[in-house]
Amino acid sequence: MPSLRDKLRSMQSKPRRSAPARPVPQDCYVRESRFPLREGTRMSDGMLSLMQGDPAIPHHIIPERLLFLDTETTGLSHGAGTVAFLVGVGFITGDDVTVRQYMMRDYDEECFVLRRVLQDLNACQVLVTYNGRSFDMPLLQTRFVMHRMRANTDEIPHADLLHTARRVWKLRLRKCSLAALEDMIFHEPRADDLPGAEVPQRYFDYLKSKDFSLLEDILKHNAQDIASLARLLFKLAALHENPLSAEHLQDIYSLGRVYEKRGRLQTARMCYRAADAGTMSALSRERLADNLRRERRMEEAAAIYEKMIAAHQGGAKPYIALCKLLEHRLRAPAAAADIARRGLLYLSDLPDGMIIQADYDDLTHRYARLMQKSARR
Repeated sequence: MPSLRDKLRSMQSKPRRSAPARPVPQDCYVRESRFPLREGTRMSDGMLSLMQGDPAIPHHIIPERLLFLDTETTGLSHGAGTVAFLVGVGFITGDDVTVRQYMMRDYDEECFVLRRVLQDLNACQVLVTYNGRSFDMPLLQTRFVMHRMRANTDEIPHADLLHTARRVWKLRLRKCSLAALEDMIFHEPRADDLPGAEVPQRYFDYLKSKDFSLLEDILKHNAQDIASLARLLFKLAALHENPLSAEHLQDIYSLGRVYEKRGRLQTARMCYRAADAGTMSALSRERLADNLRRERRMEEAAAIYEKMIAAHQGGAKPYIALCKLLEHRLRAPAAAADIARRGLLYLSDLPDGMIIQADYDDLTHRYARLMQKSARR
């Protein structure tokens, strides 16, 4: 019977089977496709900077030098083990967006993906992403560092449309993912789309089997994201340029809030007046009155608060706001005391569960003090 030593010697004498050597990669996989932009590619000077609230974005935008970017990754963390195995970029070409996708077929092709992406980033005027400021760009910056590539992505003007879309549509839609906006804004829901949560596992399955057909759904999903991102940019630009063209009162009101934050108070008031109907009436009037008060148009603001009180809008807020306005700005303590009294009567008629104690205490204290001031006069 052969000993253990004999078995080991016989194993060493057998020639080892070496796996076939994989060819040294020369580049990553590249695919290019085009999608029509039905919203057009027009954008007024300064519009993108206004939408983003970022003075670093150039005043004059050259559409052909916009770079739309979206990544597909092996995970959702920013750790060193997370890789952007597919990076899609888009360029405006005429009335279309050309989508170019860089994908690594194995990990040794990542450097080629990053080189191509870095070349596109260095050539663009403005980078456009959707949540790219929080996810895509920090991840790519980490990968550049890992490959010792000099890249300072923070210096590139960056328009992250996630925040712009939320400012305009979150009040009405609640959800503002790209897929939700395609459905609710463009009325084109995706069919047979690969859920984003399944993308990493699909890529890992491909690495094991090398079955390229597993990647087709990922490539399709990524290209659709880039095309939708381009359409979304020009749709948002058109809405900001002409806010009254929005089909829903919530969107007109939200655009008014954007213009108010940017200091464009006249445009903001136009939006609030246009949205003063139905369920948006109370919010629109409250913002309009506050806007007028900030511009020291006190009589007009007081008239808006009176309209809110007459329509039973805003609870105790218009009573308190009008009291302050009459007392401190219009110097009418007797009229302010009357408004406080009316506010207390309004609250006393509400069921106990609907009364906000802080509002009741405010009006009570305000009424007593105003009565004393009127008596002294």
